[in-house]
Amino acid sequence: MAFSGNFMCTSFKKELMEGGHNFKNSGGDTFKIALYTDSASFTAATTEYTSSNEITGTNYSAKGNTLVNVDPTDGGSGTTAYTDFTDTSWSTATFSAMGAMIFNEDHTSPADSSVVILDFGALKTATAGTFTIAFPAADASNAIIRIA
Repeated sequence: MAFSGNFMCTSFKKELMEGGHNFKNSGGDTFKIALYTDSASFTAATTEYTSSNEITGTNYSAKGNTLVNVDPTDGGSGTTAYTDFTDTSWSTATFSAMGAMIFNEDHTSPADSSVVILDFGALKTATAGTFTIAFPAADASNAIIRIA
């Protein structure tokens, strides 16, 4: 197994400080989620989408699904800002995935800039069924992208 936990890519953190990503639902950037085999190897130094070790299978296309952004917020209290995405799925799918990469398809330097790497913890399989990625609750403690 080459995945080693969930993490935010270091290049993404720097690009945030440079104003390189817009997570707004209306008019924001296009974020995608690509799925990967257990042979994929990512570190915090990963900077962009790669097709190397991306899964193949029925009803899966390269670069995966386009995500629907949830407007960033601070929840009205506390010190954490966060954003999230609506759940995404592949219908009538036959494939297996060990993890995923969320990336910004609109980012140009680098192209398809990596945001976060997700480790599923085990190989997940769909056989002529629906493969769903359910994002955690969009709140300061659980949202998929949080800055405290």
